[in-house]
Parts: sequence; structure tokens; C-alpha cells
Amino acid sequence: MKKLTVLGVTGSIGTQTLDVIRKEIDNFTIVGISANTNWEKVIPIIEEFGPEYVAMMDEGASLKLKKHCSKKNYSTKILHGLDGLNYISTLSEVDIVVTSVVGMIGLIPTMKAINAGKDIALANKETLVAAGKLVMDAARKHHVNILPVDSEHGAIFQCLQGNKIDTVSKLIVTASGGPFRGKSRQQLIDIKPEEAIKHPKWNMGRKISVDSSTLMNKGLEVIEAHWLFGIDYENIQVVVHPQSIIHSMVEYIDGSVIAQMSSPDMRLPIQYAINYPKRNKNVIKELDFYNMGNLTFEKPDMNTFKCLKLAYKAGKAGGNMPAIMNSANEVAVELFLDHKIKFLQIEDIIENCMSKFEHNVNPSLEDILEVDLKVREYVRNSYDKR
Repeated sequence: MKKLTVLGVTGSIGTQTLDVIRKEIDNFTIVGISANTNWEKVIPIIEEFGPEYVAMMDEGASLKLKKHCSKKNYSTKILHGLDGLNYISTLSEVDIVVTSVVGMIGLIPTMKAINAGKDIALANKETLVAAGKLVMDAARKHHVNILPVDSEHGAIFQCLQGNKIDTVSKLIVTASGGPFRGKSRQQLIDIKPEEAIKHPKWNMGRKISVDSSTLMNKGLEVIEAHWLFGIDYENIQVVVHPQSIIHSMVEYIDGSVIAQMSSPDMRLPIQYAINYPKRNKNVIKELDFYNMGNLTFEKPDMNTFKCLKLAYKAGKAGGNMPAIMNSANEVAVELFLDHKIKFLQIEDIIENCMSKFEHNVNPSLEDILEVDLKVREYVRNSYDKR
């Protein structure tokens, strides 16, 4: 039986992880969970799964949860803040940490878990985007598996099984195209947050949905793929596939292309990651090939959606540039969701920060955390007043 910590248990990936565990309750024990502020949503999770530890990022939420648990005589220990996340990520009894928090907050507990020898089921994009070299170096040093939970990377991971990486010609990362596929820049000028979070295929959180609408989500995935699989950026191709049936592909040097297909349901890559190397009985709807319809493929429009182009540029530059890009994007999306900037300003802010901040080609973890704070402060001071 595997023992798990789930970071970000109330979010989209976290709740779907719980769905998978319900189907395989005899295979897993949840030891620790974390959430941000939604302490009331944590209560039924405690009652159902009985974790030993809960870490709430918000101190006020942790106090309310602690008070509730005390009244109910629950034995669960309530922690808070980053120290709490770090604690439940490094527990000696834990085998695998599912990192499904959104944003740079996931980097430190992930690094702590790796250094403690825990396998990582990785759903936090920013960890590899901001500090890919440091993360992968640490994983190799501590003999830790980084198991991708993103549907695209989970697909590539499956397509690589049984083959040597030096026989790979190209990674093909598929994209749905988001809610604004086919629109012109003129049509994007007055896009509202409510439109940007309506993804045509996937049920995701607000931040990731906006990233999908700008194609930044795909840019982050390209950088992740580079670090996860050791493939040069020139050999990572993004292909728009609106039906979201093929989740990604690998082309080999002999011209063969292996694709991973399934219903668009995140529970499959979650299940594969936490059970690896085993496959268990399906938790998703099977494909119906007779009624599937056509599968189509398009070239992404990187002139209309500049964020994908900026991500390739940041990834190729390396060093701290992806961290600068990521931090600028996180705050810009936050400002957009708060109706403080326009949709197309997201890419303008990212491009501005990539030009403004000094490029460090060999940053330490402390350097990355420092530039992250500086970029965030700069963007908020420059744009939050508008």
C-alpha cells in the first residue's frame, strides 16, 4: 500500500486525485493534505480519508479548522503556512507526494520532498518551469521518480515506455487551442475574464484556464517537457488538436509516431502516475471509435498568441529567464482576473519583464526565489494601480 501526501487537495487535480483513490481505496493511504483557505471543504476530506496531517496555507483558516477538529475530537494535526507544506511533504512514512498546488508556492515543498527521497507525482507546472535544472539534478541525486500528471506529459511518458531516449526524433505536444482558437488580435482586445476561463474541453482552475486561453499553458508545458525528457526545444513541437483525444505523441528516428489517446479526463494521468509502473482498471470513460468523429491538427498561431513564442524564447535562454517569465505571467493573470488589466496586456507584461530583469545563466534556488519576488513586486507596483 502506498502512502501519499496531496498538496492542493481542494483544487481541480487534488479533487480528481481523491476520485482515483476512492476507486482504489485498498491501494492507498492519505497521510497528509494541504489547502489554501477553504477549510470547510477540507472537513469532509478529513472525515472520509482520515489524514494524520492537514496543512492550511492561511493561518486564519488553520485556526478555524483546528477549532472544528477539536470539537469533533478528530486526531488530525493541523499545521499552517509553508512550514506546514514542507512538513507533510517530508514525512518519513510517505512514499509519494502529489504536488497539485498552483503557482511558485509548489517549488519549495517539492524540492524538500525530493531531498527527502520521495517520489513526486507532478502537477505543478511552475516547479520545473522556474527551476527545472535544480529539480532534475536533485531527483537524480536522490534517485527520485518525477512522474508527470499533466495529460500531455503523462502521454509522452507512456509513449516513451520501452524505448531509448536517444531514438527520439521529436516530442509532439498537443493543445486544444483554448476558448479563443481562430480569433484575431483585434477580437482579443476586449476579452473578459469570464470568457477566458470557459475552456472548451477541460475542467480546470481559473489561473490554468487563463493560461490555456493565452497559450501560455502550452509554453509552460514545452519547458516542462524539455526538463522531464531531456529533449532540445528545437525538437519539441506544439500541435493544436481541438478534439483533445490525442494527448501527445513521440516521433522516433525511423519515422514512427506513437500517440497516447483517451477521453479528455485528468483522472487517467493521475492514476498512471500514482500507480506507476502498474496499470489498474480504468477510472475514465472508454473511447468510442465508431462515434468519435474526425481528429484534426493545426499549427498554433504564435503571432496572435505571443505567450507561446515568449515561452520558447525563455526556455532557450535558460537560467532564470523561465522563472522571470513565469512570475510575470502569474501576477499578470491575477491582475486580469481582477479586471485590472486587459487580456492582451498579459503578454506585454511578460515581454517587458523578460527585457527588464537581468539574465542569470546559472542561478541557485535562492536566486530564483529572489528574482521571483522582485518580478512580482515590479508588476504589482507598475500595473495594479491602473
